[in-house]
Amino acid sequence: MPQVNNHLVIMAGGIGSRFWPMSTAERPKQFIDVLGVGKTLLQLTVERFGKLVNPQNIWVVTNQKYVDIVREQLPDIPQGNILCEPCRRNTAPCIAYVSWRIKAQDPKANIVVTPSDHIVMNVQEFQRVIKECMEFTDESDAIVTLGMKPNRPETGYGYIQADLSTSSLRNKGIFRVDSFREKPDLETAQQYIKKNYYYWNAGIFIWNVSTIVNAFRVYQPKMNKIFETLLPIYGTPQEQEVINEKFPACENISVDYAIMEKAEEIFVCPADFGWSDLGTWGSLQSQVHRDLYGNACIGNDINLFETHNCMIHTTQEKKVVVQGLDGYIVAENDNTLLICKLSEEQRIKQFSGEN
Repeated sequence: MPQVNNHLVIMAGGIGSRFWPMSTAERPKQFIDVLGVGKTLLQLTVERFGKLVNPQNIWVVTNQKYVDIVREQLPDIPQGNILCEPCRRNTAPCIAYVSWRIKAQDPKANIVVTPSDHIVMNVQEFQRVIKECMEFTDESDAIVTLGMKPNRPETGYGYIQADLSTSSLRNKGIFRVDSFREKPDLETAQQYIKKNYYYWNAGIFIWNVSTIVNAFRVYQPKMNKIFETLLPIYGTPQEQEVINEKFPACENISVDYAIMEKAEEIFVCPADFGWSDLGTWGSLQSQVHRDLYGNACIGNDINLFETHNCMIHTTQEKKVVVQGLDGYIVAENDNTLLICKLSEEQRIKQFSGEN
């Protein structure tokens, strides 16, 4: 059974513009069955935490326009646990808000924060790692982040430099963080993966609620004051109105810059459970099954001839035939068809015309 004080926070406000045409501003990728398994990325995220967190302790922070989609896809979580950001202000204000909201309800809460649009191939190993990290933070004032073991010189992720010389006393699989590194150029990324102490920053955090609100008090006092002073209105009918008024005053800053790079008791748990943040079509291709010719296909009836190293996602079509392509994305959604070189996928946002 899950611990009664375990809470899950899912950040679900992004628009996933690099996954167009499947992902749109009206229905971003976290609300779509990207893998063709009958469940959306948001639903898969909740599912893999099922043994760790009770449904009444699951919180989703999202944009107002997506609230109805969240309610539809996650009918088992309380409606009051779906928190609405009136505007986009990056991850620090999002986490400050939900942390104080949880503290108002459960002062002993132990929290894991995760994006809504990641995939995990080895769910059992994922659950083992999260359980150990939550046990670690439940008994300490530590902040833990997950570090993914890199298998390629990825330039699209930030990196964590770990101090592997000494593990923590209470868990030999958790180490202190030496530093956080920004997304590197290719040459730097190649140097990172030659060393065994650099990990991808997965953006998954574990801490108890006292630790994180105290960190905001120390390192982001102005932002913290906004949400701490709202304690009397959390859970009341006035909450959304007041949040709509106060939230826009928050600085647009990530939790990495706001807290992680400043705090002292920061630890990393190296992990390897088949993780991807699904930021691009190429990242999806690297995670799903590929045929002998390197093609990854998600759809009902896809027929390939002389085709290699392609990512094909056509779940709405009855039959698809592709001939003679090498290294392309073929993706269809709602009467829009994209055919684009995988090597040019960073231009998809430009092609889509979406902001």
